[in-house]
Amino acid sequence: MVDYRVASIKGFTDKIGELVFLLEHTRAVTLSEIAEFSQSHLDEPEHDGNSIGALLSHIAAIEKAHQLISFEKRDFNASEYMQWGAAIELSEGAREKINGKSVDFYIQQLSDVRKETLKQLSLRNDEWLFEENVWPNGTAYNNYYLWFHVLEDEINHRGQIRAMKRRITNAKEQEMGHE
Repeated sequence: MVDYRVASIKGFTDKIGELVFLLEHTRAVTLSEIAEFSQSHLDEPEHDGNSIGALLSHIAAIEKAHQLISFEKRDFNASEYMQWGAAIELSEGAREKINGKSVDFYIQQLSDVRKETLKQLSLRNDEWLFEENVWPNGTAYNNYYLWFHVLEDEINHRGQIRAMKRRITNAKEQEMGHE
């Protein structure tokens, strides 16, 4: 049974524990949406858009980018960009490079990135969430906002995944009805 109360997770400071609760709840719902997908479903693009697999890799890549920005105060280096660039950009390159993987691959990718997030968050305190920085364009932000954006991005793309899942399910039902 799902507990619909936000609470602070043990092992973290109060606010970070609440953030971890939200990150973990969001991820659990995402994983429940994709659990039964076949590789062909993961690779099927939405019209001229991205595949479910590409969206899952994007979710992991956004979290990885925010790890680097918030924990290390830097962006991807060249090697990291080679690994994550297609997933970050979700361009034609993503459609070419991100395919042929099982649901287990994407689950593991999401898990590996999350493991590092939790490790790093456990080393920080609530004051760190409010630590302010400035983007090169002069716009101020804090670490709390960065991690809010990680949540926002995953929830947004999960909505896309749900829409694609409905389309796939409806197409299957129509095929079965015509047999």
